[in-house]
Amino acid sequence: MKNILTIILIAFTMGLSAQNYIEHTVEPGETIQTIAKQYLVTPHDIYALNPDAKRKFQPNTVLIIPNSKVKNDDIVEDRRELIGYKNHKVRRKETLYGLAQEHNVSEEEIKKANRFLYSENLKKGDKIRIPRYRTVVSKQTLSNTIKKYTVQPKEGKWRIAYKFGISVSELEALNPFMNETIQPGDELNVPNIKDQEEKAIDTTFSYYEVLPKEGFYRLKVKLNLTQEQLEQLNPELKETGLKAGMVLKVPESVDTLGSLTTVETTNLRSSLTNFKTKKLALMMPYRLDRIDVDAVEETKNKIKEDRRLSVVLDFHVGVMMALDSAKQLGISTDLKVLDTRYHVSATSELLDDNDFSDYDAVIGPMEEKSFNRVALALRSDNVPVIAAMNKPKEVYSNVFQTIPEEKLLRKAMIDFVKTDSLKTRVVIISDRAHKTTSEALQKEFPNSKLILSRMDKKDKTKDAHFIYHADLQNVFAAGKTYVFLETDNNAFVSSVISMLNGLVIEKTEIILATTDKNRAFEGKDIDNNNLSNLKFHYPSIHKDFDETKANGFVNAYREEYGVSPSKYVSRGFDITLDLLMRLASAEDLYGASLETIETEYVENKFRYNKDLFGGYVNQAVYVVKFDDLRIVNAN
Repeated sequence: MKNILTIILIAFTMGLSAQNYIEHTVEPGETIQTIAKQYLVTPHDIYALNPDAKRKFQPNTVLIIPNSKVKNDDIVEDRRELIGYKNHKVRRKETLYGLAQEHNVSEEEIKKANRFLYSENLKKGDKIRIPRYRTVVSKQTLSNTIKKYTVQPKEGKWRIAYKFGISVSELEALNPFMNETIQPGDELNVPNIKDQEEKAIDTTFSYYEVLPKEGFYRLKVKLNLTQEQLEQLNPELKETGLKAGMVLKVPESVDTLGSLTTVETTNLRSSLTNFKTKKLALMMPYRLDRIDVDAVEETKNKIKEDRRLSVVLDFHVGVMMALDSAKQLGISTDLKVLDTRYHVSATSELLDDNDFSDYDAVIGPMEEKSFNRVALALRSDNVPVIAAMNKPKEVYSNVFQTIPEEKLLRKAMIDFVKTDSLKTRVVIISDRAHKTTSEALQKEFPNSKLILSRMDKKDKTKDAHFIYHADLQNVFAAGKTYVFLETDNNAFVSSVISMLNGLVIEKTEIILATTDKNRAFEGKDIDNNNLSNLKFHYPSIHKDFDETKANGFVNAYREEYGVSPSKYVSRGFDITLDLLMRLASAEDLYGASLETIETEYVENKFRYNKDLFGGYVNQAVYVVKFDDLRIVNAN
């Protein structure tokens, strides 16, 4: 019997060799996903040869891994190799930065070679070692069970992932050098399945990527589709079940954004379990190179005159106060503050001189190009980069965009009005530039009345930005009427508000609203008393803190500085405290940013949704209103 088993084993092994397979012994901590990435195959390839691995996967298990049917191109890698040191005696006026530039090394590399420089400044007469490196170019040929696929017009990551039956993350793992936004003609690695096994893309349908921990119940709430309906559209679900990252076909009419008002606020204090010290970097344009610390009055004047610097310093104060608040909850932070100087080259130097690979998150930079540079540089290490004060041009997979998209603000305002059962009428007043937007708004409220601004009598192509009183006659009756005002013209806003105030009489309630509260609704021509009379409603990324309620942060700030905190101080506090609370409630920020988690602090709230094409975008917005000359949260 033993001899028979030996013969079978030898035959099986020979069969593997002939078919070009290899064996892998599972190490502790490994997963199917990490093993697949190591050999540049897909989990599907491994499960096909190891069906038992689905139910029994543990260390020392021997897996059969398919070797390549096609070859990848050579991967060229540059790396720096230390070859020795050069002794140097520091001369007068020499700096660490200057030596680093002169010898083509980083300041950090010099410090590593001279440990005393971590605690002491470089001075004349110091004898130091300057490391010498050489660049080594290596080529590595990887073999796998993939094939090359040329991206077709109108194809994005999700379409290709759907076509080949993998998740977007698996597609990214197969293509580590793929651009965030792929273009027609790009060549990608995809599973080497038969052409007839590829799924056809139907342009009359939409597609949705399943998020971590999403089950059929959650999808029913979000997409209004039952398990049976999803399985009918995606038959493979009956065999595989729901898996995070898989792309599902859904009807085109399905709103994949889901409701913005169904998630209750989460109190993370009861979920704090990870008390390891958090490593954060704060990258802001302090521009310290322009400040003379010996000229106190001149520095004060610069801060007053430089609006950008004032905002940065306010945000910084909020960050530091958040660190103190987190410390009281047992969360310690190792914070590194870095000056980007509002310049891409300075930001690049910071990336060269610092190792961020073990950081929990990086906040900033503010400027778009510098932010993109940082996000791209840290993407390979999966380090979260927080867009705190700006909307990034590209939301890469490691980016957390804290400012919600305009379409979410618009949706929040529309949903708010729709849920008001007491409304009797909706009126839309718009200038010509916002005609398309207002017509779309009218479709949301089919029985609404649309009033467009008048054209100039002399120049029929020019908007005169006014309406007649007669346009509003017989429009308002007893009960509540919402009036959407869609414009960015200050004079038009002023005249319409004045007319609407004159129409408010007993039993007639007019509520002014807009989907885009821009600067046209501010300024000396706009009377806040009129806005309060009309209970002006608008969507916002933040709200004012409630003066009627006790607030430890606000009280502490007033006690320290004698004034109330600005919105930038509050934003620095809210973003940083939320970041630390999330990091302390999970293994990393990604695990703590499920779309079911919505947090709220002083003036801001956060609910992140994984974007189908990239990173995480905040979907939590407010609808606020004017009430007795105060701006409060509209319930």
